[in-house]
Amino acid sequence: MPTKYQGSPEVKRALDTYIKLTRAAESVLDRTNAHLAAHNLTTTQFGVLEALYHLGTLSQVELARKLLKSTGNVTTVLQNLEKRTLISRERDQNDQRYVQVSITPEGQRLLESILPAHFDGIVADLSVLTAEEQETLACLCRKLGLRQIESTESE
Repeated sequence: MPTKYQGSPEVKRALDTYIKLTRAAESVLDRTNAHLAAHNLTTTQFGVLEALYHLGTLSQVELARKLLKSTGNVTTVLQNLEKRTLISRERDQNDQRYVQVSITPEGQRLLESILPAHFDGIVADLSVLTAEEQETLACLCRKLGLRQIESTESE
């Protein structure tokens, strides 16, 4: 659905693109993450487990940055994962302000059981695009993502 805004051609084009981008992203995320509910995980909880699995122990602040979430939101997510013994948290011995977060063996087992189906779902969902289109989309998304970082750093 294109924008109904009656602005300049430049504004209308940007809004139309933005609408398509956000709708596509939401649609893909809904389809590729729907299976997480069967494991009683939210998308953010899965993101935490995946980050810790691939990157190792991280501080709560680093996790929030990697997931593009507020530290307050990540605190709640971590509390819920810790209740399920999927992660452990420990105050940094050198700086008590930092909490180090690690995936537990139970969290590892759960993630390893989920990842193959998760990857298969992503591959299947993106198969509507050719390999070249996927690479082009990846480059465009990176360009947009880095633009956001550049604008934040210059403020």
